[in-house]
Amino acid sequence: MSFAATFSDAFSLLATFDARVAEIVWLSIRVSGTAVVLGTIIGLPLGAILAIGRWPGQQVGTVLVNALMGAPAVVIGVVVYLLLSRSGPFGQFGLLFSPTAMVIAQTILVIPLMAAISRQVVEDAWQRYAEELFVMRFSWWHSLTTLLYDCRHSLLVAVLAGLGRAMSEVGAVMIVGGNIDGVTRVMTTAIALETSKGDLPLAIALGIVLLGVILILNAVAHLMRGWAMRRYG
Repeated sequence: MSFAATFSDAFSLLATFDARVAEIVWLSIRVSGTAVVLGTIIGLPLGAILAIGRWPGQQVGTVLVNALMGAPAVVIGVVVYLLLSRSGPFGQFGLLFSPTAMVIAQTILVIPLMAAISRQVVEDAWQRYAEELFVMRFSWWHSLTTLLYDCRHSLLVAVLAGLGRAMSEVGAVMIVGGNIDGVTRVMTTAIALETSKGDLPLAIALGIVLLGVILILNAVAHLMRGWAMRRYG
């Protein structure tokens, strides 16, 4: 099949709303979206705590978060696999080779990344507003929540970075999900499989959707930040 014919067939799959493409895309969005929501709930406050907290082991926590930010995805996948396997501590729940296992793996992957970015954002804000917050007698917790709210638009970068890593992940989700057709097959694992099988139109169609989703989300975030800067200065 020629280069042009491959892309023509790929666009044809997208134009006709191919059922296989729709099923894979929906599962990808559902799994990665859930992981990013959980990562946001855990990662952003964790980053803020590392930024303004003063407690024993804070520097160790910062180093650990930064180290885990670059942890190989396959290693995380193997660890989650061992935890969820029948001989593991959570094997009784039967989560292995399910979308839930994929959400767990992706959440573990995105938390350090989101925490590291939010730590830097909140730390910069803390250096600017620490004296004012102290004068107003804000408690530690009140200061943390205030800074998170004040930096909410800048923290979109952390959320988008987490979403990008979650949606582009292959190794971990393939290990814990098994790439089962109709059950745990997401865009990245499907692209890898279909490319190896020679079904390039489907692989390219999924790749186009994946890039499109990331571009749209980044465009929305850029517009939101621009709107916030114009409104709040």
